[in-house]
Amino acid sequence: MSSRSVVTTAESRRLRRKIELVLPDLIGASRRLILDPRIAELYPEYLFTVHCVIRASVPLMETARKRADELAAEDAVSAALAPYFEEHIPEERDHDEWLLDDLEVLGKDRSSILARPPSPTVAGAVGAQYYWILHYHPVALLGYIAVLEGYPPTIELMNDLVDRTGYSRAAFRTLIAHAELDPGHRQELDTLLDGLPLTHEQSTVMGLSAIASVQILALAIDELRDGFDGAQ
Repeated sequence: MSSRSVVTTAESRRLRRKIELVLPDLIGASRRLILDPRIAELYPEYLFTVHCVIRASVPLMETARKRADELAAEDAVSAALAPYFEEHIPEERDHDEWLLDDLEVLGKDRSSILARPPSPTVAGAVGAQYYWILHYHPVALLGYIAVLEGYPPTIELMNDLVDRTGYSRAAFRTLIAHAELDPGHRQELDTLLDGLPLTHEQSTVMGLSAIASVQILALAIDELRDGFDGAQ
């Protein structure tokens, strides 16, 4: 990567400003889902969609860690990324299994969930990260992580959904856990971002990754709601 034009301002603030330009797209899609009168029927589909995203989190970070290790000798940013991923991977491990547990509470068969193909939209959101990691720079993944961990659901929202769906609180275990864990993960990421010797190009690719992730994830939520026919 180019070493010119080193970014010296607070990168976490810079990245959050970029995300906030498109965040209304994701907030709007989420609100349409939450307020849909079919929310009790849609909630299992939402968990399936989230599972399709989350099951890729650890493999993505493992890929990014490996690529960062390969670049570390000649790239200070990669040298800092590798230990971050090394520490963060165990924190995210098995969260996809938590979601399968939640779906089983809702009466969904684990093997049937795993047999269902993820949507092309979700595959595109995850696949873009592999491209940026392997064909540009692993720092791009931080934009994706900033979106997934930076804006968790609130406990108040979870309480409201329990009431509105009539489902056991056990079916919300994963979302509740992320409401509690992700604020700390966001702070850890922001601290990392503000300490990286990023070039202008590296800052830019993180923003591209984050913006694209917001837009694609918003589309995935709208698609699951608009395409729902009750037969899943």
